[in-house]
Amino acid sequence: MVVSALSFLAGLLLVQQFPVLPDVKWLIVGGLVTSIIAWLRYWRCLFFVLGVLWAIVFAMHRLSGGLPEQLEGVEVQVNGVIADLPEQDEKRVRFDFIPRDGVYAANPSGTGAAITKDGVYAESRPDAAESERQLPAKLRLSWYYPDQPIKAGQHWAFNVKLKRVHGTMNPGGFDYERWLFTEGIGATGYIRPSPKPVLLGSDSAWNSIAVWRQSITDRLSNTLGNSPYLGLIKALTIGDGNSITQEQWEVFRKTGTTHLVVISGSHIGLIAGLVYFLVLKLWARTGWLSQSPQKVAAISALLVAIFYSGLAGFSVPTQRSVIMLSIAMIAIVLQRNSRPFNTLAIALFAVLIFDPLAVLAAGFWLSFLAVSLIVYAVSGRLGKLGHLLGAIKLHWFTSLGLSPLLLLFFQQVSLIAPLANLVAVPVISLLVVPLSLLAVIIMVISPTLADKLFYLIDPVLQGVWLLLAHLAEIPLASINHAPPSYWALLFAVPGILLLLAPVGIPARWLSLVMFLPLIFTDAKQPETGEIKMTLLDVGQGLSAVVQTSHHFLVYDTGAKFSEHSDMGQSVLLPFLRSQGIDKIDSLIISHGDNDHIGGAESLMRGINTEQVLTSVPQLLKEYAPTECKAGQSWLWDEVKFTMLAPSQAFVSENDNSCVLKVQSAHATVLLAGDIEALAESWLVKTYGEELKADVLVAPHHGSKTSSTAGFLRTVQPDYVLIPTGYRNQFGHPHNDVLARYRQADAKWLNSADSGAITVDFENDEFVVQGMRETESRYWNAK
Repeated sequence: MVVSALSFLAGLLLVQQFPVLPDVKWLIVGGLVTSIIAWLRYWRCLFFVLGVLWAIVFAMHRLSGGLPEQLEGVEVQVNGVIADLPEQDEKRVRFDFIPRDGVYAANPSGTGAAITKDGVYAESRPDAAESERQLPAKLRLSWYYPDQPIKAGQHWAFNVKLKRVHGTMNPGGFDYERWLFTEGIGATGYIRPSPKPVLLGSDSAWNSIAVWRQSITDRLSNTLGNSPYLGLIKALTIGDGNSITQEQWEVFRKTGTTHLVVISGSHIGLIAGLVYFLVLKLWARTGWLSQSPQKVAAISALLVAIFYSGLAGFSVPTQRSVIMLSIAMIAIVLQRNSRPFNTLAIALFAVLIFDPLAVLAAGFWLSFLAVSLIVYAVSGRLGKLGHLLGAIKLHWFTSLGLSPLLLLFFQQVSLIAPLANLVAVPVISLLVVPLSLLAVIIMVISPTLADKLFYLIDPVLQGVWLLLAHLAEIPLASINHAPPSYWALLFAVPGILLLLAPVGIPARWLSLVMFLPLIFTDAKQPETGEIKMTLLDVGQGLSAVVQTSHHFLVYDTGAKFSEHSDMGQSVLLPFLRSQGIDKIDSLIISHGDNDHIGGAESLMRGINTEQVLTSVPQLLKEYAPTECKAGQSWLWDEVKFTMLAPSQAFVSENDNSCVLKVQSAHATVLLAGDIEALAESWLVKTYGEELKADVLVAPHHGSKTSSTAGFLRTVQPDYVLIPTGYRNQFGHPHNDVLARYRQADAKWLNSADSGAITVDFENDEFVVQGMRETESRYWNAK
C-alpha cells in the first residue's frame, strides 16, 4: 500500500514539472497504456500512470475555468456574493467573489455589458447572444477606498475590470499564479467607482459558513479591539491571519512556531485527539456500552474536526487534515487494526484523489512528513519514555526531520524551534485553542460569558508571546541558507532516517556525513572580474541586484502597497535568501518615487546593509545614507562601479535619479532610474561615448518621455530590459519607445512578460534569460 501510494504521488509530481499540458489525444494513449499495464498486473507502474493521468485531467479542468483573453481589460457588470472574509488594509479591501450563474456576454468593443434579470450578461447590441462566454467560477477582486463595510456573504452588483491570472515571478519568490490556480480563482480585477456598487442583500448565518465566520470576527474585534493579540485569537479560532502584523510573523518564523497560528493538521489533530480522549473516558464511565467507547469517541472527534475546519472556512489545508483524520477514525469505527504507515498511505491516496494539486503546497509535504516522523519515532522502540521526555523527543524528531524541507521551501531554519515548541505547543494547543473554541460556541448562547473567556485567554497569549519574542532575539535563533539542490535532499532524507533510528543501529554517525551536501549548498557566484545582474519582477516598479564574486549591490526596491505589503518583503528578501546572500554591500535608491523606494525599509530591517546611496537622503535619514553624486566610483572584485548622475538639480525628480554604470571585464550595464529626455540629453553631452553599454535598464519603464533616439544612439545597447507591471495603467512600455529600440537594433525583454530577467556575463559573452522562459510551469501565464 505504501509503495502504491508513493507511486501515485510520483505520477502527480511528474505532471507538475510540465511547462505545458499535453494534448487531449495523449490522454487516449495514456488510457491504452493503463489498460495494458493493468492486464499485465504491474500494479506499481499502474498507480504511477494513474497519477499522471489524474493530474492532467484535473489540471485541464481547472485551467478551462480561466478568463477568456477577449474579456481581459473589458469593463463589465457582475453580481454575486463575497465568498470569504475580506482582507483589508489602509488602501483597499480584497476578497474572493463568486459571480451569479457565471455567465457573461463578451463585449469586444470594450464598452461594457449589462446584467439581465436572469443573471445573464448581455450587450446592448442585437447580436449579443452570439458572444456569450463563461465567466470564471471565482474571482479575486480589489476595492480601493470603499465607502461602506464589506462583509462575507454580501451580494453585490459591481462594475469591474478583469485580467487573467498573472503575478510576479522571481527566484525564491512566492508563486502567486500557482496559489490562484490551486485556489480555483480564474481571474483578478478591481472594482470601478462608476457606476456606484450596489448592495443587493446578504446571506444568513444559518445557510452560510462565511457569514457565521464574519459574525465571529466582528464580535472578536468588538470584544478585543485594543488587544495586541486579537490577530492571534482570530487566527486560532477562524483561521483569519490578516490581523497578524509583520513583526509577529517574523517572531513566529524565527522561533519555528508559524504552524501554531495557522489552522492546519496539528491543531485539528490535537483538538480531535483531546475530544477522543475525553469522550472515550466519559463514555466508558456512563455504562452505556451498546456502542463501544472507541466508536463514539472516534465519531465525536471527527465531528469536532469538521466543525473546526468549518470555522476556518474549509480552507485547503484544513480539508486535507480532515481527510487524513477521517481515514484514521474510520479505521477505529470499523475496528481495522492496520499498520500506522498503511493508514497514512490510505490518507495520502484520499487527499491526492480529492485534490491532486495539494502537492504544490508546502503544507502538504510538511504535514505528511511530520506525521511520518512521529510514527517513525514511536514505532518499534523499546522502553517507554515519560510524558516530558516523550514530548522532547517528538519535538526533536520533527524539528530535525523537517529542516531540509524548510530550507527548500523557505530558505530558513529555526535553531530554537524545539525549545520554543516544547513550551508553546502545549499552551496553545491544549489551553488556548480549546478555550477559544469553547468561547466561540458559548458566544451564540451567552456573549457576556464568551467575552470573559476571551479575556482569560488574552494574558495566556501575552505570556507565550513574551517568551517567543525573547527567544527570537537570541543571536542565531534562526539561520538563512540557500535552498538545497535535489541531489542534496536525496542524501539528507536517508541521513535523517539513519540519525533518528533506534539506538543500537550501527554506523549512525554516517548520517552526519550525509547532511554535508545540505549544509554546503551555495549558489553559484560570478568569477573575479565578472558580474551577474538580475532585474527582478516587481510589477510596476524597479529593483535590480548586481553580484560580483564577493559583493552584492541592490538598485531600487520596488513599491510599497500598505503597512503589511511591499516588494522588499515579498520579492527582494526571498530572492536574496535563495541566493545565499546575508549582507548587502551597497543599496542604491535612485529617487523618491514609491515604486523605487517603497521596499527599502523592509529590506534593511531584514538584512544587514553596509551602505545606502540615494538622491533623496532626507527620506532615509534614520539609515545614515550618502547622497549619490556624479563622479563617485568604487572597485569590487575587479568590477568598476561609477555614478554618472545626478550632477545638477533638475526640476523633475525623475531626472535627478542616481544613474549607475557597471563595467566588468567583458561587458557594461547602465542603470538609469527614471530619467527622462532632459537628463538623457545632459548625459549624452557630458559623457558621449562613455555611455556605451551592452545592457541598458530602460529609463522610466519605457515611457514615451524617455529613451530618446539620441540617447539610444549613444548608449548602443545590445539588450534593453524594461521593468514594468502587467497591463499597467501607464501603458508602459510605449509603442513609440519600442519602435526606437528596434531602430537601435536592440533586443528588448519586458519583466511583465518574462518575469525576473537574469544577465550572466562570463567568458567574453553574456546570456540574457527571462524566468518565464526557463522555469515556467503549465499554470503560469505565457
